Amino acid sequence: MKDSTLDPVFLERMARIALANLDREYPNHLQHLLDGDADAAAPRELHPVFCGAYDWHSAVHNYWLLVRLLRLMPEGAFAQAARYFIALRLNAADVAQECRYFGDSGSDPRRASWERPYGLAWLLQLTAELYEWNTPEAQRWRTALSPLEAIARDRFRIWLPKLFYPIRSGEHSQSAFALGLVHDWARITGDAPMQELVRGKGVEFHLFDVDGPLAYEPSGQDFLSPVLAEADLMRRLQSEAEYPRWLTKFLPQIPADGGRWLEPAVSRDPSDGKLAHLDGLNLSRAWMLQGIAAALPASDARRASLEGAAREHAESGLAAIREENYAGSHWLPSFAVYHLTGRGLA
Repeated sequence: MKDSTLDPVFLERMARIALANLDREYPNHLQHLLDGDADAAAPRELHPVFCGAYDWHSAVHNYWLLVRLLRLMPEGAFAQAARYFIALRLNAADVAQECRYFGDSGSDPRRASWERPYGLAWLLQLTAELYEWNTPEAQRWRTALSPLEAIARDRFRIWLPKLFYPIRSGEHSQSAFALGLVHDWARITGDAPMQELVRGKGVEFHLFDVDGPLAYEPSGQDFLSPVLAEADLMRRLQSEAEYPRWLTKFLPQIPADGGRWLEPAVSRDPSDGKLAHLDGLNLSRAWMLQGIAAALPASDARRASLEGAAREHAESGLAAIREENYAGSHWLPSFAVYHLTGRGLA
């Protein structure tokens, strides 16, 4: 955790936004397969736990934000309201409905790809946060979520061996980012088989990649960098000796003299849901750059360029969070908290 950099006032604001998001059912971007008129239902009926914050995956990582900040700021002004809200929503009956949406034991083939990999990876990240937060209330909440956690784990267990190519998109389908979250969950919870599955797949996909085409990024609605996410994943999977050599081949353009590098992305309309993705890209780039730098030896001159770029991207992304722009504010606070609290750093 980057305790010295935490701004309680800003984090309180992020928590208040998250609570408002989770308590707001509409507008709602519902991704729901219909077989007939009888299958039409309101979001709260289909997803009584994760029905707010515009879409299912954003609701998941808004819960993660609240749990993360409750761990760090248990006496914060938001804490009582957050505890009440989470305790109300994370109950056995409503989690059971979330599980039923995936079919019996998560087996409905029509929904095999639903929220895969992004939303399911964030669900595991939420349960990992609860696992590490060793308090009675956190363990009650994790116990309530455990059936859904098992479904998410099983989805990755079935899918990853069949995934023949990496998914190098800048949006929800990207594989490298999700694999990083799943790897962290497996490491934190002690799930050695999943940790080895992710490691094997990451090495299979990326060990021999060279000259990552960062100059082609970003695409116009990215919120994840395919190239930096790959580098951020591989630092989790390689030894301290291996990773610097791999990075030299994959990103040879990182300045070796500590010079300024990599301009933040520009978002020209924060009210446009897709264009607002670029504000999130700056935040995700910030934590990925930070993670890459942290995996290098203290003597590696590239660290200064990576850390400088991380600061610039963070400043741009954090400044873009505005409550009045729900297109961004329903998810950007989660990315801000992930970066500011150093969540992805071992």
